Amino acid sequence: MKPDRIIVVGGNAAGPAAAAKAKRVNPSAQVIMFEAGNYISTGTCEIPYVISGEIKDYEDIVYFSAASFKESKGVDVYVNHIVEDIKRKEKIVVVRDLIDNSIKEFSYDTLVLTTGSTARLIPGFDKEYKNIFTLKNISDLIKAENYISLESVKKAIIIGSGYIGIEACEAMNKLGLEVTLLEKEPLPLPTAEKEISEKVVGILKSSSITFLSSIPPVEPIVKNEKIIAVKMDEKIIETDLAIIAIGFKPNTYLAQKAKLEISKKGTIKVDRKLRTSDRNIFAAGDNIEFVNRITNKPDYFPLATYARSFGHIAGENAAGGNVNAEPVIRNVSVKIFDSFYASVGITGKEAEFYGIGFSSVTAEVRNLVNVMPGSRKVFGKIIFNRENKKILGASFLGGREVSGYADLLSSLIYLSQPINMLEMIDYNYTPPLSPFTNLLYVLSRKSGKKSN
Repeated sequence: MKPDRIIVVGGNAAGPAAAAKAKRVNPSAQVIMFEAGNYISTGTCEIPYVISGEIKDYEDIVYFSAASFKESKGVDVYVNHIVEDIKRKEKIVVVRDLIDNSIKEFSYDTLVLTTGSTARLIPGFDKEYKNIFTLKNISDLIKAENYISLESVKKAIIIGSGYIGIEACEAMNKLGLEVTLLEKEPLPLPTAEKEISEKVVGILKSSSITFLSSIPPVEPIVKNEKIIAVKMDEKIIETDLAIIAIGFKPNTYLAQKAKLEISKKGTIKVDRKLRTSDRNIFAAGDNIEFVNRITNKPDYFPLATYARSFGHIAGENAAGGNVNAEPVIRNVSVKIFDSFYASVGITGKEAEFYGIGFSSVTAEVRNLVNVMPGSRKVFGKIIFNRENKKILGASFLGGREVSGYADLLSSLIYLSQPINMLEMIDYNYTPPLSPFTNLLYVLSRKSGKKSN
């Protein structure tokens, strides 16, 4: 029997995907989505580009309002409503209206938890100071934009040099601020291949970013509820604002309160149907782990692309479907000033961690023939299984072409192809668009000459 009422908790990425899919699969069901914030279906990844002014207004990254989502998808949406508890035995959610503080109860037949993730914070920086920001949602964006527009801001400190930290650096730089980037590891983009991270150091330097690595624990120096400097041992760096960008953690508070099973990594434990330890409750998005197709181990990828695709699966199954969530291949990219970085599969460090014997090959060639405008160097590294030569992962740093390289490698990893397959592909060539000799071809040829 198909459910009559499906409730979705959380209104970004996985939530709207789950709600819309559930309604398509089961049109006769009432589908309700609750979101604690003011907005649903927002473009979190675009936030740094709103701050920099490349995207003109935050409303441009709000893709649906509650009313337009209802009209388009047939889903009842409640914003500013937080689900505070789940009565699993009675199949009821307890919801607080954050505007009038009233509490209501809603029954459900199936429930989908798409509660996402929250920004990780640093002790001492986790209080409500006026000029310490994270960049996780529209509210964070509005708070940061308002402060920058109203105050005299000349210096910014970014703590954390992962994807968000790097993007925040560029955003602050475009606003004309003096930017200092702090990282506890020796190199920026600490999850990247070493060769990539070393090149990023040069990009940061040429972009007038002060990069300080291997830093000791950081303490804020605060005056009048504002951070005015940070202290690292005896070193003090003055600042007008700070952005904390040290990653995200799964938001499982509601699941834990409902006594659902939680994984060792702190995510909601789900099966291949994305069903939790309660057969009537599903979960998707940044609050769950995925199976890594290469290692066949659980992995945590808090990315919008996976949140959306797994939201569709959870929504379909909550509506009465029977779809399996397949293992995934991590495929990510980030803009680093005038360059782009893309990574697909696993890195050498990850292969070592999982005990996979591997070899690697690197190359740097031009993305266009050198007489063409826009021609520049692009770096690539591929790691592959030492025994069967199957591709395990790849990293690229160059122009926009790196996204296409990563997508092609993702396909080959999915198909369990060896690295020499890259020599057999017929690559496109036209002078303004693509090189005569493709980087992937060069990498494959070089791999055949390696003995280890």
